[in-house]
Amino acid sequence: MLELKETLFEKGPVSLLTVNRPQALNALNHGVLEEVSRVLHEVRRDPALRVLLVTGAGDRAFVAGADISALSSMSTVEALDFVRLGHHVMRGIEELPVPVIAAVNGFALGGGLELLLACDLVVASEKARFGQPEINLGLIPGFGGTQRLAHRIGHIRARHWIMSGEMIDAATALGAGLVNQVVPASELSAAARKMAEALAAKPALALRQAKAALHAAATMAEEDGLRFEQQVFGVAFASADRIEGTRAFLEKRPPRWLGR
Repeated sequence: MLELKETLFEKGPVSLLTVNRPQALNALNHGVLEEVSRVLHEVRRDPALRVLLVTGAGDRAFVAGADISALSSMSTVEALDFVRLGHHVMRGIEELPVPVIAAVNGFALGGGLELLLACDLVVASEKARFGQPEINLGLIPGFGGTQRLAHRIGHIRARHWIMSGEMIDAATALGAGLVNQVVPASELSAAARKMAEALAAKPALALRQAKAALHAAATMAEEDGLRFEQQVFGVAFASADRIEGTRAFLEKRPPRWLGR
C-alpha cells in the first residue's frame, strides 16, 4: 500500500484509492488533490491495472466537499488556482483509460459529488447522501459539476440540484441515474469489489475502447463521436482478443483473454 499524507493507494489489477481524512469528512484540500494527481500518474503507467476503485475513509463520508476552512482564507487568485487543480484532477480521473468505480459510503457533497461524476460507475451505501450545496455558500460548483452533472442526470434535474443546493438520498440518486447500485452499508465494499472484478475479467483492450467511445459521447459533437466510434471499433476488431472472443463463442467455451 502506498500511504501518502491524506490518501491511501492499494495497487493491483483492481486498485483502490482512498481519500483518508476521516476527521474532516474526507474534504478536499490542496494536499489531497496533489496526492490524487500523483496517484493518477502512477495508475496511467501501470499496464496490469484493470479497474480503479475510489472511496473515502471511515463510514460517514465519501468526500464531503472542498475544505471550507481552507477556502475561506484564500484570495480570489488562490481560489482560482485551487479550482484549476481540481479540474485537472477530475479530468485526470475521467480520462483514465480503465473503468473507475466510486464506492460511496456517506456524504458525497460539492467537490465529493464532482469526484463521483468523474468516475464511470457508482455503487452507493443506502446511507449515502448527495448534493451540490455550493449555492448556500454564495458559490457554484467549481470542479466540473455544472457540466458533468447535467450530462449524467439531465439538465432539468441538474438545474434544480445546483440552484437549490438540495441534498438527495441514495434512493433518489438511483432513480435519477446518478448511481448504478445501492446496497446496505455493510455490503458496500464487497459490492464495489464484485463490480470491479467483473469488469476486470472483461477483455482489457475492448473495455478501454468502450470507455473512450463513451467519453467521446459526452465531449464531442454527435457526428464527430460517430466517426470516433468507427475508429475505436477498428482497434478492437484488429485485436487478438476479438479473434479469441469470436472463436470461443463459436466453439461454445469461455474465452481466454490475452489483453491485446
